[in-house]
Amino acid sequence: MRLEGKVAIVTGSAQGIGAAFAERLAADGASTVLAVRTLERGERTLERIRAQGGEAMTVAVDVTDEAQTAAMAATTLEKYGRIDILVNNAAMFISAFPRHPFHELDVAEWDQMMAVNVRGVFLCCKAVFPAMKEQGKGKIINITSSTYFTGSKDFLHYVTSKGAVVGLTRQLAREVGEYNITVNALAPGLTVSEGVAANYQPEYLERFTGRRCLQRLEAPEDLVGTLSFLASDDSDFVTGQHICVDGGDAFN
Repeated sequence: MRLEGKVAIVTGSAQGIGAAFAERLAADGASTVLAVRTLERGERTLERIRAQGGEAMTVAVDVTDEAQTAAMAATTLEKYGRIDILVNNAAMFISAFPRHPFHELDVAEWDQMMAVNVRGVFLCCKAVFPAMKEQGKGKIINITSSTYFTGSKDFLHYVTSKGAVVGLTRQLAREVGEYNITVNALAPGLTVSEGVAANYQPEYLERFTGRRCLQRLEAPEDLVGTLSFLASDDSDFVTGQHICVDGGDAFN
C-alpha cells in the first residue's frame, strides 16, 4: 500500500468529498485522523474505514480556532507519533448561505466564509508544520474549486475564498520547500456529494455535463486518485501546483 506507515489528517471528513478522501487514504494504508466539528459527525466515516480494516480516529475541531487546530495536531502526535499528510478540505459552501449578488452580501456572511475557507486552512497548516519540519518531509493538500477559473454567479465570497487558498498554496510552497514539505491544491468541479444533491435540482446539475469534455456528473470518487498521488511519494517533486479535476470544464 502506497501510504503504509503514514499518518494523515483530513478536515471536514464527516461526509461527501472529505469522507471519500479519508476512506481512500486509509485504504492506501495511512492511519487517518478525521477532523470534524463534532465527534458524532465523524462516526459513519470512522465505521466504514474500520469495517474495511483501516486505522482511523476522530478529533473534534473548529478550524477557525487556533487553540483547537493546535490541539488537533497534538492529539494526532500523541496517538500516532507523526503527521505526514494534511488535507485541508473543511469549507463552507452553498448549504451555509444562499447565493446573493455581491452588493447584497452581508458582511457577517463574508467574514464567516473567509474564516472557515481561508483562515482555517492557514491555521491547520500552521498547526502541522512543526511536526513535518522535524520529520524532514510532509504533504499539504488544499482543496480549492474550479470556480477559481470560471466564476460562479452570485457566489463572490466563496469564489474569492477559494482564490485566496490558491495564493496561500503557492506562497506556502515557497516557504516550506526547504524542509521537503510539498504544498499543492486540488480543485474539484461541482461534485455530487450529499450536500450538493440536497441543495441543487437534478436539472441544474445536468447542465454541467454539457460543459465538460467528459460529459457526466462528477462524484467524490473521481477525486480520490489525484489526492492519493499528491499524498504519496510519487509526487515528491510536485509543489505549488493547482490541479483541476472537473472532467475538463475549466482548463488550468
